[in-house]
Amino acid sequence: MNRLRSYILLHICVLLFSFTSVFSKSAANAYNDGGLTSIWLYVFIFLMLAVCVFYAFFWQKVIKNLDLNIGYANRSVYLIWSQIWAVMIFGEHLSPKNIAGLAIVMIGVIVVSLTANYDDGDREVTK
Repeated sequence: MNRLRSYILLHICVLLFSFTSVFSKSAANAYNDGGLTSIWLYVFIFLMLAVCVFYAFFWQKVIKNLDLNIGYANRSVYLIWSQIWAVMIFGEHLSPKNIAGLAIVMIGVIVVSLTANYDDGDREVTK
């Protein structure tokens, strides 16, 4: 698997995982509106768990092709996606501190990604 494809798949996994925060907040809202009798509470809990299962499966497939430090550094992009969903879906507002924190996270991801040592070909994973 080439490096670009690995990065794309890694970020698709992180994007998928970021929906856990959306479903979690939606479940909390459903609980606040209807309590334990709200069917939406259980729908959102199921969706949250389903996303976690899919993420865990695909994360293991993708991480085989990357160094762990690269995978885990890029996983912090989850914070950025979570903030995007908070603004777009729930109408929340970002403070200057939020924006500064997200910028620091992105700088860290870029630094770790650019300083990684890669082989030009596919990596062979020993078991």
